[in-house]
Amino acid sequence: MFDTLSDRLGSVFDKLRGRGALSDADVRSAMREVRVALLEADVALPVARDFVEQVTEKAVGQDVLRSITPGQMVVKIVHDALVETLGSDTAELNLAVTPPAVIMMVGLQGSGKTTTTAKLGKRLTERERKKVLMASLDVARPAAQEQLAVLGRQAKVDTLPIVAGQQPVDIAKRAIQSARLQAYDVVLLDTAGRLHVDDQLKAEMKAVASASQPAETLLVVDALTGQDAVNVAKGFSAEVDLTGVILTRLDGDARGGAALSMRAVTGKPIKFAGVGEAIDKLEAFHPDRVAGRILGMGDVVSLVERAAETIQVEEAEKIAAKMAKGKFDLDDLRAQLQQMQRMGGLGALAGMMPGLKGMKGAMDQAQDSKALIHMEAMLSSMTAKERARPEIVNAKRKIRIAKGSGTTVQDINKLMKMHQEMSTVMKRIKKMGGLGKLAAMFGGGGLGGLGGAGGMPDLGGAGPATGLPGLGGAPFNLPSGFDKFTKR
Repeated sequence: MFDTLSDRLGSVFDKLRGRGALSDADVRSAMREVRVALLEADVALPVARDFVEQVTEKAVGQDVLRSITPGQMVVKIVHDALVETLGSDTAELNLAVTPPAVIMMVGLQGSGKTTTTAKLGKRLTERERKKVLMASLDVARPAAQEQLAVLGRQAKVDTLPIVAGQQPVDIAKRAIQSARLQAYDVVLLDTAGRLHVDDQLKAEMKAVASASQPAETLLVVDALTGQDAVNVAKGFSAEVDLTGVILTRLDGDARGGAALSMRAVTGKPIKFAGVGEAIDKLEAFHPDRVAGRILGMGDVVSLVERAAETIQVEEAEKIAAKMAKGKFDLDDLRAQLQQMQRMGGLGALAGMMPGLKGMKGAMDQAQDSKALIHMEAMLSSMTAKERARPEIVNAKRKIRIAKGSGTTVQDINKLMKMHQEMSTVMKRIKKMGGLGKLAAMFGGGGLGGLGGAGGMPDLGGAGPATGLPGLGGAPFNLPSGFDKFTKR
């Protein structure tokens, strides 16, 4: 996400930080490079121009140029300007209306509207504890209504029964009536799309909006279309009263032009972002967190939230109890690797950690996800007895495990060494008084120890051998042998 823009801005600010003092000319030269970076990221020209003018005006002030760390001051000014451009505050859905709250989804064909409707339905059901009913109003695209019904079953969200031949306005009225009778909190209306905003689409949207009186009208646009996404948003906002935008495929948008331009051009907040194909890959859009990621400052809050969502409570408590006794077997290592995969892999996590932005590319190049899969295969090829007692894995057993997992004996040796190092750390922690006492030494922050099991993940200290924080009931460890393992 925003990798190209992030790399360009990072190189500009590295030059500024490397100088002890900055002149007016230094700042203006850097801002010219920032402007080029924004334009190359497909940010709308008026937005890029206003952004650079705003930052330059603040950055050439005497307070900045005479400060002890002028480079850092300029980065802070750019960060604040990015947050303002992206929307300042996180925009919440307006659901404080007499039930059912109607949310109307609009957008062009192919923008991911139907899938996003199901993702939003799942999010509202699981996070907001709302009873949600979804209804497809798309009678033009073949099997569009069936598609939403299938997605509804995957997301475990109810969908309105299909009545053949019924028109969009009538479907909307039936959905709202059904929701009232069955005490639904939210109704999601998935409207039809077109290849472009034509008169028929305009008339249909206005008719549905008039009949349903939506509390929210969300425009779904594909972030990968860049500047075109902004033009689509302008076209829709001129026809219907939009309340917000959902950007799909933001995880694949290395440039970021659509996100940076959307709020400034349309005046409508970005409320959600699609960050993957899976039905649960829809995140609230937080301008301050996104600005932090763009500038390589990380996003620890989102990292904590992701850990809270993916951690298996019972498993975490079990591992934490064993670690308190100084024990760490291959089953525990396996659980740690599975947690890394659930959280998106090491590359994704590095991009969210302050100061580790540079590691993200290296991890991606090392194909860490494949390395995790290889290690998982090796551990799965072992017997339960071997995982519980790693010391019995002799040369003969290693040959069998390697053949069973499609790896080599050398890979098995690396895995065993990695486990041995982590086990040694656990024993040292026990000698120092256990996880609880060690956490107290760090101001009570926690090392992902027993206090974090089943609750909000701790981010107090460093995970063993790595400097990465502990997450959840068990420390989130990047084993010291992992870099060697990925160089296959």
